Amino acid sequence: MATSNWELTVWTHHGRVHVAARGPETAASVAEVPENSDSFGISFSHGTSMPHLPLSRLVDTQLDSPHVSARTFALRGEEWPLPHYDNAEQFVARLVRAGVLVHDPLVAETVAGETPQVGARSVQRRVAATTGLTRGAIQRIERARQAAILLGEGMAPLDVTHRLGYFDQPHLARSLRRFIGRTATRLRRGDTAEPLSLLYKTTS
Repeated sequence: MATSNWELTVWTHHGRVHVAARGPETAASVAEVPENSDSFGISFSHGTSMPHLPLSRLVDTQLDSPHVSARTFALRGEEWPLPHYDNAEQFVARLVRAGVLVHDPLVAETVAGETPQVGARSVQRRVAATTGLTRGAIQRIERARQAAILLGEGMAPLDVTHRLGYFDQPHLARSLRRFIGRTATRLRRGDTAEPLSLLYKTTS
């Protein structure tokens, strides 16, 4: 599915470890998952970025680490231990201390719907710099993901349309096709033949 967040991913295939920074994805696509592979990822919140790697370069693509071993990988020209499920928080904290990761709280507040106390142009620049996307693009992606969750829980398409502010059901249908790659009917039916990636609630 489309996603407005970027992530750091680690995967192993045939004994070889790979690490990549994956940017936001602006449309649904098919993810190839090799057999006998293991993967792990850290998804970063809106406003979190790496100054040495502009997010605009990562939209709809990924950047692989140039040097990866069984224990370490290269990032910003330095060697780092591979992150895994048990050390993810410590790994992120270390990146923050080293200045590899920075966070702009204004961006997080803006994306969450709060009104910032700075000019609109400044907000636009900061959102684009730390997410690679416009605020409008983020809102459209997140609304489609929320619609998919509600439909999967059994809510009727018309109710989803009204609850999330779509113009009408055709508007909802176009959004689902673009960002989720599913119809409302398939989402309500719980089609598991082609599982959706990373569809989960982030708030109650």
